[in-house]
Amino acid sequence: MTTDETREPHDSTAPGALRRLLPPARRFLASRKRALAALAGWSLVESAQTFLGGYCIAQALDRGFLAGDTKAGLLWLSAAAVSILVAAPVVLGVFAQLARLVEPLRDALVTRAVSRSLRRAVAAPGRADGTAVSRLTQQTEIARDSFAGLVLTLRSFAFTAAGALAGLFTLAPEFLLVVLPPLVLGLALFAATLRPMAAAQNRFLDADEAITHHSGAVRAALRDIVACGTQNEAERRGAQLITDAEQASRSLARWAAVRTLALGVGGQLPVVLLLVATPWLLSRNVTAGALIGALTYLVQALLPALHTLMTALGAAGTRLVVVLDRFVRDTCEIPSSVRPVDTRVQPSGSSTAVEVRSVRLAYGPRARPVLDGLDLSVRTGEHIAVVGPSGIGKSTLAGVVAGMLTPDRGTVHLAGRPVTGRPVEELAPLRVLTPQEAYVFTGTVRENLTTLRPGAPAEDIEAAAEALCLGPLIRRLGGIDAGVTPSALSQGERQLLSLGRAYLSPAPLLLLDEATCHLDPAAEARAERALARRPGTLIVVAHRLSSALRADRVLVLDGTCAEFGSHAELLTRSELYRDLVGHWQEDR
Repeated sequence: MTTDETREPHDSTAPGALRRLLPPARRFLASRKRALAALAGWSLVESAQTFLGGYCIAQALDRGFLAGDTKAGLLWLSAAAVSILVAAPVVLGVFAQLARLVEPLRDALVTRAVSRSLRRAVAAPGRADGTAVSRLTQQTEIARDSFAGLVLTLRSFAFTAAGALAGLFTLAPEFLLVVLPPLVLGLALFAATLRPMAAAQNRFLDADEAITHHSGAVRAALRDIVACGTQNEAERRGAQLITDAEQASRSLARWAAVRTLALGVGGQLPVVLLLVATPWLLSRNVTAGALIGALTYLVQALLPALHTLMTALGAAGTRLVVVLDRFVRDTCEIPSSVRPVDTRVQPSGSSTAVEVRSVRLAYGPRARPVLDGLDLSVRTGEHIAVVGPSGIGKSTLAGVVAGMLTPDRGTVHLAGRPVTGRPVEELAPLRVLTPQEAYVFTGTVRENLTTLRPGAPAEDIEAAAEALCLGPLIRRLGGIDAGVTPSALSQGERQLLSLGRAYLSPAPLLLLDEATCHLDPAAEARAERALARRPGTLIVVAHRLSSALRADRVLVLDGTCAEFGSHAELLTRSELYRDLVGHWQEDR
């Protein structure tokens, strides 16, 4: 009996992990610019507080007590005290913004772990994914706590160091000649430990997952092990895995000792050098108050921040990179090398993809209009999200734009061509409407993907499959020319095939009417980004808030009027959109 899990080879070094993590990290942070800006704003207050701390003490001595002016000295000390008192609201503001960064990360990782485990269970029903337990119970919490600690310490060090160094330069530029060399040396020595520390952390997590998988397999097959007399082999394998984990832990401890040395160089040597250089500084007309102020900057601000940075970045940073890399390796991202298939029908010299003017539509002569006097103009190449309460007319609008529904009055143009009154067959080259209930027919995978573009070249089909991460599904079905049984597919798998069909279509306009609602958030984001990169225009009837955040502009329908603008603009002027955003966030 074997309990080893077959793993694909991968580059587990720190540079390899960082290369994989940078694209999703940039996307994650780019979607949270407001939280980052607010966090930076609160941190600027902290930077000013650091600057005032040492500067006020220096002035209290030089202009106050040492100059015989006790009142001035007390006033400067009072100013320093006030700067310390503002720390409480700063901390509250920082942690409020921190939650807006940390919790979405944890939710995304849990979703990925569960989705990955379910996909593997569907692909191989008889084989449990033992590593999912470690991911859900340990690794997601490691990532959450490490990310929170890393954001706090990086922010604190950057803004505290800026305030302290600005204060040292203001008091006397000579201070920087004494403080900066050991500080830079300590940081460089610390940076040299990051790569081997990450490798050791990765080996430890590999051993942890292997132990979890081995123990689960042994527990499930315990009777067979006893009956076959293979207890010694199972015990030997378990002991080897424990030894591997122990060796990885010892390696982590050794590199931690090197980091302690780096902390001593960068965190303690500047104070020693400042004391040694005091006679030289005094000979350069540096005042006693400035010396005390510089020592305050070092002891009270810069060196504690450096200590926290090295501790957090060395431990939490390494753990975060390794754990996130393990999640990213198990999620098929859109490769930057994928070239979108450019087979769209070119517009007739029009810069407008969709033009809706004064459209009114009601389902019956006496029924209340679902759309009434709607105007909409979508530029060629734009990515639009349509939002609004259930039943407000989002799907109706998609049907009107696609020519599936004829409005009672008003006009619709696609790429400058009128839609109203034209046969559906004539509109097929202009747009693709993908509904919530995806249609998959009995035939091959290739036939399902190329329905809207018969004879599509193999390289274009491959590009579509790579962009939408259809590879695992195609392999599970038996290959591109394997037969498809619609009833054997999950709703999410049907939607993936339907999205692949839309991607390959030559139409310049794609309409997704909640066509990703059965996909997990990561797969939905991947699909929408791929379709947005495809040459043409994309209109998405949003199922989640993330769809609206990814769009260039958002159309809000509320039954009486429509608002159209960017996410930031609508938060300002649309009460309904603010309510929808709050509702979505509560549901996450």
